[in-house]
Amino acid sequence: ALVVRQILKGRERSEDLSSKRLLLFSIPFFVCLDLLCKHLAETHLVEYGEPMPFIPFINLMLAYNSGIAFSLLDLNNFFTKYILVIVGIILVIFLFRLYFKEDKILSCLSLMLIISGALGNIFDRIPDGVVTDFLELNIFNNTIFIFNLADAFISVGAVCFFASEFHRFLRNRHHAK
Repeated sequence: ALVVRQILKGRERSEDLSSKRLLLFSIPFFVCLDLLCKHLAETHLVEYGEPMPFIPFINLMLAYNSGIAFSLLDLNNFFTKYILVIVGIILVIFLFRLYFKEDKILSCLSLMLIISGALGNIFDRIPDGVVTDFLELNIFNNTIFIFNLADAFISVGAVCFFASEFHRFLRNRHHAK
């Protein structure tokens, strides 16, 4: 019975490893999807033009952001143009290190989404110091914020990572009793 458990455990590890590889190799897909959507937005939308309805609560509207998420630090200066690229690269390296140490698939999925979003915004920022936003969250005819797919990847990844870590905390707490 012990040998069977070890074999199954080894099989689970190899399945987890192949899942981690698949997630890792999906990063370029998500980065390209983000950059393609930004290119299409720049090609077909007018900057700060009339919002085009897309799906309920989301309109299409082109905007540029020199800051970070939700237009924080939108100063359009040297700091936001170049320092944020450097900070972003350092953050991506840190996230990759976390990814390779992680053993939970949900955490790996979360980190993959965050890394993909970060790289999408870094690659978008490098040529001109701004990030292209084109999705307007609109509730009751009020713009809440304008974002892009990379921002959505980062946000969903962060929520999933928090949930995964909270689950780990609860599980460890339960086992400690």
